[in-house]
Amino acid sequence: MRRYGKHTDEDDIRTRPGRRNTRPRTNIRPKHEDASEGLVLTVDRGRLTCLVEDRVVMAMKARELGRKAAVVGDRVAIVGDLTGRKDSLARIVRIEERTSVLRRTADDDDPYERVVVANADQLAVVTALADPEPRPRLIDRCLVAAYAGGLEPLLVLTKSDLAPPDKLLELYGHLDIPYVVTSREELQNGTAVARVREQLDGKITAFVGHSGVGKTTLVNSLVPREQRRTTGHVNAVTGRGRHTTTSALALPLAGSDGWVIDTPGLRSFGLHHVDPSQVIHAFPDLEPGTEGCPRACSHDEPDCALDAWVAEGHADPARLYSLRRLLATRERKEGD
Repeated sequence: MRRYGKHTDEDDIRTRPGRRNTRPRTNIRPKHEDASEGLVLTVDRGRLTCLVEDRVVMAMKARELGRKAAVVGDRVAIVGDLTGRKDSLARIVRIEERTSVLRRTADDDDPYERVVVANADQLAVVTALADPEPRPRLIDRCLVAAYAGGLEPLLVLTKSDLAPPDKLLELYGHLDIPYVVTSREELQNGTAVARVREQLDGKITAFVGHSGVGKTTLVNSLVPREQRRTTGHVNAVTGRGRHTTTSALALPLAGSDGWVIDTPGLRSFGLHHVDPSQVIHAFPDLEPGTEGCPRACSHDEPDCALDAWVAEGHADPARLYSLRRLLATRERKEGD
């Protein structure tokens, strides 16, 4: 055993470091200027599948991002192992600014927003004309979320062989929303897919719809290489189908620079986060008439200036009715 004299300042003496102040701290975050660009394709329990150039890379969020979460459609900066080899793991160090966001809450009383998709150009609302019956209130809520999030809406009506689309189209005619009507036979022979593709080419499109409407079947037809398990059946009592998509997934359109994002089947679409001032932006013919509205006007009250604006002939009364019907969805449940 080595013994020391009175002078114990030799350089070779080892000391145990204290638990505190052993590591310098700084608020300066690394810029990661050499990070590669990636696109988030899907998210599963903290692991994010990303497309980096032509490689599919598995990544996780860097601790420095804090509670900020990346979602499908996000453009991100990635560092680390970008080879895409099995068992490799990269790190997402930055989430780029979003051009659009599709949000929803669990219900209208829930203040917690859930970001469903980022950076999509349009929202395709898939609705069956029968089996299950259409739910206009849910459609309205999806439209409100699209307008509030900066997405252009698209109506895709399926199963026209079971019921005509006229009544539903009349309800949304004054909103000037593009639409595609399909039947089961047209999906099988490919004619419906061709018409839908015309609306998708060159765009990032998020597909939403409640279970049983044929949303995933349509996505499978659009992207045959990425077949997804389709809905097994529709419950005869509730009119609802089994959920076959458990997480959002971005898929490239073959022969196009467009993308399709398949999302889980909806049970509800809360709008707690939506402000009326966001929805009015989707009505450029009505928006100038809001200049005379009282502060925090809901656009559906006695002092709303839109009534006078329409009475003076600046806009179609049916457009004002459509706006107020959409805004009223926050006060009513989807099944009403």
